[in-house]
Amino acid sequence: MVCLESDLKDGQMMEVEVGRHNLLLTRSEGRYTAISNQCTHYGAPLSKGVLTGQRLRCPWHGACFNVHTGDLEEYPGMDGLPCHKVKIQNSKVYVSINKKTIRQGKRIKSMGARVPEVIHTILLLGGGAASLICAETLRQENYGGRIIMVSRDELLPYDKTRLSKVMNVESNTILLRRVEFFHQYDIEVWLRKEAMSLDTDKKTVTFDDGTVQSYDQLLISTGCRAKGLEMPGMELDNVKMLETPEDARQIHAACMGCRIVVVGTSFVGMEVASYMLDKASSITVIGSSEMPYQKTLGPEIGKITMTMLSNKNVKFYMNDNVTEVRGVNGKVKEVVLKSGPVIQADVLIVGIGVLPNSEFLRGSKIQMDSKSSVIVDKYMRTNVPEVFCGGDLAIFPLAMAKDQRVNIGHWQMAQAHGRVAALNMLDKPTELTSVPYYWTVLLGKTMRYAGYGEGYTEIVIKGNVEDLKFLALYIKDDEVIAAVSLDYDPAVSAVAERLAAGKVITKKEAQSDDQSWLKLS
Repeated sequence: MVCLESDLKDGQMMEVEVGRHNLLLTRSEGRYTAISNQCTHYGAPLSKGVLTGQRLRCPWHGACFNVHTGDLEEYPGMDGLPCHKVKIQNSKVYVSINKKTIRQGKRIKSMGARVPEVIHTILLLGGGAASLICAETLRQENYGGRIIMVSRDELLPYDKTRLSKVMNVESNTILLRRVEFFHQYDIEVWLRKEAMSLDTDKKTVTFDDGTVQSYDQLLISTGCRAKGLEMPGMELDNVKMLETPEDARQIHAACMGCRIVVVGTSFVGMEVASYMLDKASSITVIGSSEMPYQKTLGPEIGKITMTMLSNKNVKFYMNDNVTEVRGVNGKVKEVVLKSGPVIQADVLIVGIGVLPNSEFLRGSKIQMDSKSSVIVDKYMRTNVPEVFCGGDLAIFPLAMAKDQRVNIGHWQMAQAHGRVAALNMLDKPTELTSVPYYWTVLLGKTMRYAGYGEGYTEIVIKGNVEDLKFLALYIKDDEVIAAVSLDYDPAVSAVAERLAAGKVITKKEAQSDDQSWLKLS
């Protein structure tokens, strides 16, 4: 037991050292608690985060924890925080360390396993974030039936957000759970297997190896795949698209000391270009819009990112398209642009968007939109009873955008979809309320984004864009609908908390010199 001097006021927290361990002492709703100070996602210092009532939001990627219980309340983290006993005596705070949990740094929520007497099967199509969280939530809620996760990947579920940031990644370092985890909790995982058709009347799925599996309830979360250029030359060696860890390693190896051309200026293309700065001999980026990230972050922020990479000798051709890919001896040699230039290239990396993996649903009763995304309600239900959909494939009502139907391919949203689907499968009515939160890394600096900025009409900038230390607040109808930051933590998490609570941030408040609500230290 360690005695600490503390005069924390309600809603305050402080980092403390207890026996060489870094803990977070908090006081909320009149109660002291001590939890691990490292976020279970990527280890961010939670003392730099945003505390609202019992809820603490990570400053880096937006994961949320209940400080009274340590339980995870919002993704992208997957596990809870270890808690330690706190006693108040004579105005002093005494903390007793739980030595078992403190070494682990994270706490997996209690989960059940399969009960042989329960004759019920939940089939999860896809091996990504939505399927994994759905499976875990089912077991956390003591579902005792059979869970089968089917993936066309060769790997167990892994952290796909890392692929364009650390491209020479070893597969076993990005697995979200080890094989022992799936065995322990009776979650069957079928790898290298792809759904070919769905019969919702018979409640069966037919796979590419000819097998047929029946289900009682179904989650469709087969995601999307990279979209290629529709022209001759895509079959040449060293034309690459990034989908798997093996793709990432191949791109890393192929680009060393070479001339590379990247087509696409959204997250994958820009991250790959940034990653290759000290590896490739030259980097050329081709974008079809005026600025990078034009559709997502807008031209103002796009211009900043373009300048960041241009200053490192990355050559940009914007408002342009590839019309021809030329090769010699089966390998890429030249990339021809619509505007006329012919660019010498040893490697061509294509990151121009994605296509939904929903072909197997054609001919089924599942309702899709014009882009072949699956339409769901706020409970992640499709139009067919007992069939749910989540992840990149789903188009869903976004609570913070007045239930506008959106398709958002963010990791954290896919995780939230999985949880909501699982709870509703178990007749525990739960609506999707998560605020989108994602991040991108350029030149070793992380840009964070929260909200949904489509249709914004104005941007309010705090800080200094030229110094690469700023917060941009996106305004629509005199309200903040999204925020992006660079080196301005924990401002985006503070915005996310306000949006999650349904509390309006007015344009006037955004423009005010008073920044206390942003929780800046």
